[in-house]
Amino acid sequence: MFEYRQLQALATVIEEQSFERAAKRLFLTQSAISQRVKQLEEAAGQLLLIRSQPLRLTDAGQHLQRHYHQISLLQSELLNKLKDVKQQGFTRLTIGLNADSLATWFMDAMQPLMEQSPILLDLRIDDQEQTHLLLRQGDVQGCISASSKPLQGSSAVFLGISRYLALASPAFIQRYFPNGVCSDALTQAPAVEYNEKDDLQNSFISRFYPDVQHYQRHRVPSSEAFTELIKRGFAWGMAPDLQMQALLNSGAVTEIVAGQSIAVPLYWHSWNLATDTGHQLSEQLIRYCQCHLEQAPISRD
Repeated sequence: MFEYRQLQALATVIEEQSFERAAKRLFLTQSAISQRVKQLEEAAGQLLLIRSQPLRLTDAGQHLQRHYHQISLLQSELLNKLKDVKQQGFTRLTIGLNADSLATWFMDAMQPLMEQSPILLDLRIDDQEQTHLLLRQGDVQGCISASSKPLQGSSAVFLGISRYLALASPAFIQRYFPNGVCSDALTQAPAVEYNEKDDLQNSFISRFYPDVQHYQRHRVPSSEAFTELIKRGFAWGMAPDLQMQALLNSGAVTEIVAGQSIAVPLYWHSWNLATDTGHQLSEQLIRYCQCHLEQAPISRD
């Protein structure tokens, strides 16, 4: 049986990426944190933490971190049930999701649950193609991912479709696509990508303009600045229709070619752990997305 305080020390070191910061967060000395991690490794009989930059967990360490998060959630719910309602503490939910979901619909979906329950959010942002890796590593309790395949011991439920449009300002289109969008024009017209994991622009080009081998691009790791760069006429880019609707309606941006879009399916992944908060979270996300996200089947044509 592993000690909870040792599991907590390991998880906190990874979250803080520092033994010193983990010690401050847990109100312990750095030596005490190091000792607890060492004791946990001795109990497990193997290395759990790779002391590199950044700090990384081994496969065994990932299993134990996931175990710790599950125990924490169960313990939090148990304490809340044992206490008077007015004395309830907060339940921390660690969730992996992409920046576009956070910028558009996620907080609206969470609001009813957060109004009725004392919840602290710990959100981990990554590309929708990568967030399930956060779940695999034990970094989060659930994630929103483009992958439909659940990990062993977890479930995956379809939420809806996030539709991305290839957008630019009228001035940008006049400058770079005066005779329409073609492969040659796309080679010269700068695009904008969120980060090195953002593959949406590549997906758009490979689907509709496979002759394009190289194109210019900005890299802007902010949903707001990403949108701003498009609106100001410095780039074209793939942006979710939910986020850009007001700009589309005003004419500040427009599709570079009407009807050419990329549909990204979103799934809610969570561990098969029977907790009230976990069930409520899953039900709330599914209920909201069924009403507000596109539900039609994705065309592969």
